Amino acid sequence: MPATPKVFGIILAGGEGKRLMPLTADRAKPAVPFGGQYRLIDFAISNLINSGLRQIVVLTQYKSHSLDRHISQTWRMSPLLDSYVASVPAQQRLGKRWFSGSADAILQSLNLINDEKPDIVAVVGADHVYRMDFRQMLDAHIDSGLPATVAGIRQPIAMANQFGVIEVNDSDPTKINRFLEKPQDPAGLPDAPHEVLASMGNYIFTTDALIAAVEDDGEVSTSNHDMGGDIIPYFVDRGEAGVYDFKRNEVPGSNDRDRDYWRDVGTIDSFFDAHMDLISTLPVFNLYNTDWPIHSQTVNSPPAKFVRDSVGRMGNAIDSIVSLGSVLSGTHLERSVVGPWALTGGGSTITDSVLFDHVDIGAGARVHRAILDKNVRLLDGATVGVDRARDLSRGFTVTDSGITIVGKNVIVER
Repeated sequence: MPATPKVFGIILAGGEGKRLMPLTADRAKPAVPFGGQYRLIDFAISNLINSGLRQIVVLTQYKSHSLDRHISQTWRMSPLLDSYVASVPAQQRLGKRWFSGSADAILQSLNLINDEKPDIVAVVGADHVYRMDFRQMLDAHIDSGLPATVAGIRQPIAMANQFGVIEVNDSDPTKINRFLEKPQDPAGLPDAPHEVLASMGNYIFTTDALIAAVEDDGEVSTSNHDMGGDIIPYFVDRGEAGVYDFKRNEVPGSNDRDRDYWRDVGTIDSFFDAHMDLISTLPVFNLYNTDWPIHSQTVNSPPAKFVRDSVGRMGNAIDSIVSLGSVLSGTHLERSVVGPWALTGGGSTITDSVLFDHVDIGAGARVHRAILDKNVRLLDGATVGVDRARDLSRGFTVTDSGITIVGKNVIVER
């Protein structure tokens, strides 16, 4: 391998995101808005770009139009140094079939790897919220001499049944001994018996080894063709898989509060909680770290504005994020994230909620513990999240924890 290896980035972005319905009814999971002005895909791309990777492909499949459009409009790299972020839809290169799993997505896209001829391939998920310097993981991968490295994050052992868990070698904690899918009774880490290492869905491979693995997996009819469920166990069984502990990652500008933050936003509850992590005075995840910025599309709009309503009622905003183009008139806003171009009427109240772009809240309307998708409109005096039974009767999704989700383009009457 050369002293400065060539690294190629692959982002797996074909996920349907069923557990985020109805937010994914009309878009791929990585295209779901987050934090006001971002899309989930922006975190993966920003981490790779900030880590120095300049040749990145995004493999898409499910309802990918808004995702493809976002990538083409936002992630324009200079071709002078052969830099690019390219969205690549499923192409049926191996027959009349779509991707049957994340490993199959790579198998059907080997032409991209063969064209670039990289020494190393970084394969990352598209729907997690975190900061990570992949250069440090790359160095650990090279130092290990192993063909595969998995990024692992420490999680409480009580949560092990929610993740793919990495069991490390007792004598060498950087080598994977077993990979367990959602185990019920795993062993804790040697240096922290109350914790386990959960897979983050980020991997680094030596190119030839990755190609051989996905080709071999493609011949196994009983395989689910999944990176975490099939490809990583393939390397583990051969004694060729290492683990990179995310706790070792030092991102510029991070602090003790947000240094090892990582959130899998695969459910409505985790998606909602991740938003609440943004809005405190000292946030659990800091969007304002300029040393490691999360890039996204520049919204061509005026600043947000807070004004009295037509009868002079004053509003206020407490512990909240408000995006460009929004106009809040005489509104009480608290512990909420508001997307671009939101409009609110006098006497309205929005608490503990997430609003996507172009949401219109009528005068006197109330929103509490809710997620409102794009173009949702509440008529004057309407409520969401105040009466669970009524929300359910109107066909809204309500989680067990009491979060109400209103899908795209819905008009909510009083």
